Amino acid sequence: MSTIALFGANGTIGSRILDEALQRGHQVTAVVRDPAKITTTHPNLTVTTGDILDPASVAAAAEGQDVLVSAVGGGDGPGHIATIEPAARSLVAGLRTLGDAAPRLIAVGGAGSLRTPDGKQVWDAEGLPEFLLQIMHAHGDALDFYRTVSDVRWTNISPAATIAPGERTGGYRTATDELVTAADGSSRISTEDYAVAVLDEIERPRHIGERFTVGY
Repeated sequence: MSTIALFGANGTIGSRILDEALQRGHQVTAVVRDPAKITTTHPNLTVTTGDILDPASVAAAAEGQDVLVSAVGGGDGPGHIATIEPAARSLVAGLRTLGDAAPRLIAVGGAGSLRTPDGKQVWDAEGLPEFLLQIMHAHGDALDFYRTVSDVRWTNISPAATIAPGERTGGYRTATDELVTAADGSSRISTEDYAVAVLDEIERPRHIGERFTVGY
């Protein structure tokens, strides 16, 4: 079993990653700004305080772990702009201080930069609200940064175009930079099955140094 440090464990996606990791028997350290917001109790769960935008805090949380997972969000559009790409830089900076002992990094990504069947990117669709474009481009900027990094073992996992709480089926399909779509053209994944994909990648690494995406 792995030891996992998880930033953003109290969020919509992070809480599902936390549950999936604990169900599989991993040791998880939830790193949050306010430990009181973590209501889950489990023998394999430790809750600690940390700041993902502080490289020293990242290094302290990551030391001795097998995997560091970032599931932080930013709430609204401006919040994502202020959080996602800066967090990517802080995560990499913190891990670099640990040298060869640094754990793998797995970061929750966005769908905006994925290619659609018509060759465009998701964020090129007409009529998208500004706040959603800000969220998409915040994740795109973080991915652009990760792709410049060769001395940290990172993986960025983009969800389908629509991700929301739902059923855990345990099934999903993957691609690299192409949006995963169903026969009817829809692109979706439940947060529960997204968490399954995250833990599958932790247990069986297949995408070190790259982005991949999951959907039905």
